[in-house]
Amino acid sequence: MDNHFTITINDDNGVRQFNLHQAVKKAIWYIFGFIVFIAFFAVTTILYLNYTVDKIEDKRLNIQEAYQNQKLKNANLNATMKETQVALFLKKKELNEISDSLSEIETLIGLRSDNNTTLQERVTQTKINSEHIAALLQFIPNGSPVEFKGVTSKFGYRIHPTLKTKEFHRGLDLRARMNTPVYASADGIIEYVGFHKKSGYGKLVMIEHNYGFKSYYGHLNKIVVKYGKFVKKGSLIAYSGNSGVSSGPHLHYELRFLYKAVNPFHFVKWNVKNYKDIFEKEKKIPWQSLITATTHIKILSPTQTLPSSQLVLSSKGR
Repeated sequence: MDNHFTITINDDNGVRQFNLHQAVKKAIWYIFGFIVFIAFFAVTTILYLNYTVDKIEDKRLNIQEAYQNQKLKNANLNATMKETQVALFLKKKELNEISDSLSEIETLIGLRSDNNTTLQERVTQTKINSEHIAALLQFIPNGSPVEFKGVTSKFGYRIHPTLKTKEFHRGLDLRARMNTPVYASADGIIEYVGFHKKSGYGKLVMIEHNYGFKSYYGHLNKIVVKYGKFVKKGSLIAYSGNSGVSSGPHLHYELRFLYKAVNPFHFVKWNVKNYKDIFEKEKKIPWQSLITATTHIKILSPTQTLPSSQLVLSSKGR
């Protein structure tokens, strides 16, 4: 068997022949195959690397986009947090102001709150007490029935200005010119209207109120209400005058509790700002049982102040 092969080369110099051993032929084929393999492997590797690089680039772009989105979300979140902090600060300031105002109201109406009482509980308790005060001031005479210009004769013993005799003055003479409007000092029903000769009060209006109270308005010039009519606090009932046994125009204002006269001046001064004072100054009335009995009464539209207004009323009588 021939283990050689011949390679013939034709060129300008003629024909040349080379005899190669069969082993060399195999070596050449192996080398050629290896080169082809290397080339294939290199191409495949390059393609794979290009694919991987493209993938990595896509991931990088996605990560960058996600980073930018997250950065934007963080910026929005920071802005929202700042707005929330500002809102919380303002709300806290508002709550502090409400708490301070509530403390003033609690002091005004005689409530005491401890550190364990929530703001909502304080508001609820204050609301209940405020409604209670409104009810008391609606049903029990308070405020001046005429524009307050002073007192010409106080409650108690005095020398009668006309009769010149010592007697017990059961009411309060309020200075008032002729035809000064007179208003009901609390809700009630008109018990009497007319000229009351026996008492010397002249033209008189009597109003029966809730819980045993009754108010008298004497020496009137003109009466504008009728017997049996229900009136609300602040309703116009008459005009002041000089009728009956009187030395000049004024209003005789008298209050009674269970038919016994009480000092009207304490009630004339009584309002929401000093509502506790009367409990100390007028001890003839069982306030505690009255307060207990009226705790749950609510007034939908209470009369805040009389039309006669008490803004000019001082804390001391004149």
